[in-house]
Amino acid sequence: MIVRIVKLSFASEHVDSFIELFKASKTSILAFEGCNHLELLHAVDEVNVMFTYSYWESEDALNAYRHSPFFAATWKKTKQLFSDKAEAWSLQKTDY
Repeated sequence: MIVRIVKLSFASEHVDSFIELFKASKTSILAFEGCNHLELLHAVDEVNVMFTYSYWESEDALNAYRHSPFFAATWKKTKQLFSDKAEAWSLQKTDY
């Protein structure tokens, strides 16, 4: 199981636009083969910083999503709203 965490920093005036984009995209992302969970987290102390948190069956499933036309189109819209470069981590889920 892969846990994917992506930190997204937005220009203050674009926060609401991103939330709407996320809401519109969430069902489609969850429909990708291998995606078992997706949520949006908001930083407590920074209104313009959010994190996506998702579970993927494998790195191959995550990469299939990341190389899809859907991701390309959604990421293009998302990047236009940034105030800083996104950061991402892929983590292996453990049993201990």
